[in-house]
Amino acid sequence: MGVLRKPDAEAFSAFAAARSGSLFRFAYLVVGDYQLAQDLVQESLTKTYLAWPRLREVNNAEAYTRRVIVTTSISWRRRRSFGERPAETLPDPGVADPTALLPEDDQLWAAVRGLPPRQRTAVVLRYCEDLSEAQTAEMMGCSVGTVKRQVSVALGKLRLVVGPRFILPNVDEEAVSS
Repeated sequence: MGVLRKPDAEAFSAFAAARSGSLFRFAYLVVGDYQLAQDLVQESLTKTYLAWPRLREVNNAEAYTRRVIVTTSISWRRRRSFGERPAETLPDPGVADPTALLPEDDQLWAAVRGLPPRQRTAVVLRYCEDLSEAQTAEMMGCSVGTVKRQVSVALGKLRLVVGPRFILPNVDEEAVSS
Protein backbone atom coordinates (compact mmCIF):
# COMPACT_ATOMS: atom_id res chain seq x y z
CA MET A 1 0.00 0.00 0.00
CA GLY A 2 1.30 3.39 -0.96
CA VAL A 3 1.00 6.79 0.57
CA LEU A 4 -2.31 8.59 0.09
CA ARG A 5 -2.57 11.51 -2.28
CA LYS A 6 -2.33 14.86 -0.54
CA PRO A 7 -6.12 15.61 -0.50
CA ASP A 8 -6.80 12.09 0.82
CA ALA A 9 -4.06 12.38 3.45
CA GLU A 10 -5.45 15.73 4.57
CA ALA A 11 -8.98 14.32 4.80
CA PHE A 12 -7.75 11.34 6.81
CA SER A 13 -5.69 13.59 9.12
CA ALA A 14 -8.72 15.80 9.74
CA PHE A 15 -10.85 12.73 10.46
CA ALA A 16 -8.27 11.25 12.85
CA ALA A 17 -7.79 14.54 14.70
CA ALA A 18 -11.52 15.17 15.05
CA ARG A 19 -12.64 11.66 16.05
CA SER A 20 -9.70 10.12 17.95
CA GLY A 21 -11.11 11.12 21.36
CA SER A 22 -14.45 9.46 20.64
CA LEU A 23 -12.71 6.42 19.17
CA PHE A 24 -10.50 6.13 22.27
CA ARG A 25 -13.53 6.28 24.58
CA PHE A 26 -15.19 3.54 22.56
CA ALA A 27 -12.03 1.39 22.51
CA TYR A 28 -11.57 1.84 26.26
CA LEU A 29 -15.12 0.72 26.94
CA VAL A 30 -14.62 -2.32 24.69
CA VAL A 31 -11.33 -3.53 26.19
CA GLY A 32 -11.44 -1.96 29.66
CA ASP A 33 -7.74 -1.09 29.71
CA TYR A 34 -6.22 2.34 29.02
CA GLN A 35 -3.02 1.19 27.29
CA LEU A 36 -4.77 -1.49 25.24
CA ALA A 37 -7.35 1.09 24.15
CA GLN A 38 -4.55 3.39 22.97
CA ASP A 39 -2.98 0.55 21.00
CA LEU A 40 -6.35 -0.45 19.61
CA VAL A 41 -7.15 3.07 18.39
CA GLN A 42 -3.69 3.37 16.84
CA GLU A 43 -4.04 0.06 15.01
CA SER A 44 -7.59 0.82 13.88
CA LEU A 45 -6.57 4.22 12.53
CA THR A 46 -3.69 2.56 10.68
CA LYS A 47 -6.10 0.08 9.10
CA THR A 48 -8.51 2.89 8.25
CA TYR A 49 -5.68 4.87 6.65
CA LEU A 50 -4.79 1.89 4.48
CA ALA A 51 -8.45 1.43 3.49
CA TRP A 52 -9.13 5.15 2.99
CA PRO A 53 -8.87 5.09 -0.83
CA ARG A 54 -11.36 2.19 -0.95
CA LEU A 55 -13.96 3.77 1.32
CA ARG A 56 -16.97 4.61 -0.81
CA GLU A 57 -18.34 7.13 1.63
CA VAL A 58 -15.78 9.07 3.64
CA ASN A 59 -18.70 10.08 5.89
CA ASN A 60 -18.82 6.44 7.01
CA ALA A 61 -15.16 6.43 8.06
CA GLU A 62 -16.02 6.53 11.77
CA ALA A 63 -18.39 3.57 11.48
CA TYR A 64 -15.70 1.69 9.54
CA THR A 65 -13.09 2.52 12.20
CA ARG A 66 -15.40 1.43 15.03
CA ARG A 67 -15.97 -1.85 13.21
CA VAL A 68 -12.19 -2.25 12.93
CA ILE A 69 -11.88 -1.60 16.69
CA VAL A 70 -14.39 -4.36 17.45
CA THR A 71 -12.93 -6.92 15.06
CA THR A 72 -9.34 -6.15 16.05
CA SER A 73 -10.15 -6.44 19.77
CA ILE A 74 -11.82 -9.80 19.13
CA SER A 75 -8.79 -11.06 17.21
CA TRP A 76 -6.47 -9.81 19.98
CA ARG A 77 -8.50 -11.73 22.57
CA ARG A 78 -8.03 -14.91 20.59
CA ARG A 79 -4.27 -14.65 20.90
CA ARG A 80 -2.75 -16.91 23.49
CA SER A 81 -0.79 -14.02 25.02
CA PHE A 82 -3.73 -11.60 25.35
CA GLY A 83 -4.33 -12.30 29.05
CA GLU A 84 -0.69 -11.86 30.00
CA ARG A 85 0.13 -8.71 31.90
CA PRO A 86 3.70 -7.94 32.99
CA ALA A 87 2.63 -5.93 36.06
CA GLU A 88 -0.61 -5.01 37.77
CA THR A 89 0.24 -1.31 38.13
CA LEU A 90 3.16 0.86 37.08
CA PRO A 91 4.05 4.08 38.86
CA ASP A 92 3.62 7.17 36.72
CA PRO A 93 3.35 10.13 39.08
CA GLY A 94 3.63 12.78 36.36
CA VAL A 95 0.47 11.90 34.40
CA ALA A 96 -3.12 12.25 35.60
CA ASP A 97 -5.45 9.34 34.89
CA PRO A 98 -7.49 10.26 31.78
CA THR A 99 -10.02 7.56 32.59
CA ALA A 100 -11.20 9.82 35.42
CA LEU A 101 -13.32 11.55 32.78
CA LEU A 102 -15.46 8.43 32.48
CA PRO A 103 -18.55 7.91 34.66
CA GLU A 104 -17.89 7.89 38.36
CA ASP A 105 -19.66 4.71 39.41
CA ASP A 106 -16.53 2.67 40.17
CA GLN A 107 -18.45 -0.41 41.23
CA LEU A 108 -20.43 -0.50 37.98
CA TRP A 109 -17.39 0.02 35.74
CA ALA A 110 -15.39 -2.56 37.70
CA ALA A 111 -18.25 -4.99 37.09
CA VAL A 112 -18.37 -4.10 33.38
CA ARG A 113 -14.59 -4.63 33.09
CA GLY A 114 -15.07 -8.01 34.79
CA LEU A 115 -17.45 -9.26 32.10
CA PRO A 116 -16.15 -11.67 29.47
CA PRO A 117 -14.95 -9.76 26.39
CA ARG A 118 -17.89 -10.51 24.07
CA GLN A 119 -20.46 -9.68 26.75
CA ARG A 120 -18.64 -6.43 27.58
CA THR A 121 -18.48 -5.52 23.89
CA ALA A 122 -22.21 -6.20 23.44
CA VAL A 123 -23.12 -4.06 26.47
CA VAL A 124 -20.84 -1.21 25.37
CA LEU A 125 -22.21 -1.20 21.83
CA ARG A 126 -25.85 -1.39 22.96
CA TYR A 127 -25.84 1.02 25.91
CA CYS A 128 -22.75 3.23 25.69
CA GLU A 129 -22.77 3.63 21.92
CA ASP A 130 -26.60 3.35 21.71
CA LEU A 131 -26.60 0.95 18.76
CA SER A 132 -29.57 -1.22 17.90
CA GLU A 133 -29.36 -5.00 18.27
CA ALA A 134 -28.95 -5.33 14.50
CA GLN A 135 -26.17 -2.73 14.39
CA THR A 136 -24.45 -4.39 17.34
CA ALA A 137 -24.68 -7.78 15.64
CA GLU A 138 -23.16 -6.32 12.49
CA MET A 139 -20.31 -4.70 14.43
CA MET A 140 -19.60 -7.91 16.35
CA GLY A 141 -19.97 -10.16 13.31
CA CYS A 142 -22.64 -12.36 14.87
CA SER A 143 -26.42 -12.85 14.83
CA VAL A 144 -28.99 -10.63 16.55
CA GLY A 145 -29.91 -13.60 18.76
CA THR A 146 -26.32 -13.86 19.94
CA VAL A 147 -26.32 -10.17 20.81
CA LYS A 148 -29.56 -10.55 22.76
CA ARG A 149 -28.13 -13.50 24.67
CA GLN A 150 -24.78 -11.81 25.38
CA VAL A 151 -26.54 -8.65 26.65
CA SER A 152 -29.06 -10.62 28.71
CA VAL A 153 -26.40 -12.69 30.45
CA ALA A 154 -24.17 -9.64 30.96
CA LEU A 155 -26.99 -7.57 32.51
CA GLY A 156 -27.79 -10.48 34.83
CA LYS A 157 -24.17 -10.61 35.98
CA LEU A 158 -24.04 -6.84 36.43
CA ARG A 159 -27.20 -6.90 38.54
CA LEU A 160 -25.69 -9.59 40.77
CA VAL A 161 -22.61 -7.47 41.39
CA VAL A 162 -24.11 -3.98 41.51
CA GLY A 163 -27.56 -4.84 42.82
CA PRO A 164 -31.10 -3.87 41.88
CA ARG A 165 -30.25 -0.14 41.56
CA PHE A 166 -28.60 -1.02 38.24
CA ILE A 167 -31.26 -0.37 35.62
CA LEU A 168 -30.42 0.70 32.09
CA PRO A 169 -32.79 2.95 30.18
CA ASN A 170 -34.75 1.41 27.30
CA VAL A 171 -34.30 -2.13 28.62
CA ASP A 172 -37.33 -4.38 28.67
CA GLU A 173 -37.02 -5.99 32.12
CA GLU A 174 -39.18 -8.99 31.20
CA ALA A 175 -37.10 -9.70 28.09
CA VAL A 176 -33.86 -9.52 30.13
CA SER A 177 -35.10 -11.78 32.93
CA SER A 178 -36.44 -14.46 30.57
